Amino acid sequence: MELNFSFLTGLGCGICIGISLLALKRYFGAAAEATKAVRKFASDSEYKLVLVVRTDLNMSKGKIAAQCSHAAVGAFEKAQKKDPEGLKVWQHTGQAKVALKTDSLDEVKQICDNAKKMGLITSLIRDAGRTQIAPNSITVLGVGPAPKDIIDKVTGHLKLL
Repeated sequence: MELNFSFLTGLGCGICIGISLLALKRYFGAAAEATKAVRKFASDSEYKLVLVVRTDLNMSKGKIAAQCSHAAVGAFEKAQKKDPEGLKVWQHTGQAKVALKTDSLDEVKQICDNAKKMGLITSLIRDAGRTQIAPNSITVLGVGPAPKDIIDKVTGHLKLL
């Protein structure tokens, strides 16, 4: 049984074209993602994650660090689901985190409400109460990651921790 040379040539060309089309599809898909990311970098301001810490609870430095860590992880997990593109921008631009202070539970709740109304990611942390403070106490609010200028609209009045 002889194979027809033109059949083999056609089959080879078809395979090459198919592989080439697949490669082009992947390339242009990746290029489209890169273009989206570049657009986001160019159009939005710097991104940051803000941690609003309650100072009226008189937490130790270690307790504050642990509570801020809970808020940061919570905000990160929510951002993975709600704003993966914004999360990537934040990750690729230094992952800025800023700790701010307030001495008022009411202010933390108000900031949280305002942030939610603006569509920002929030992570409100309540302590289990096993060490220094009463159970279910709100300790830290994470806001973001999101564009700095938007977060500043709800937290810009607070002072650094």
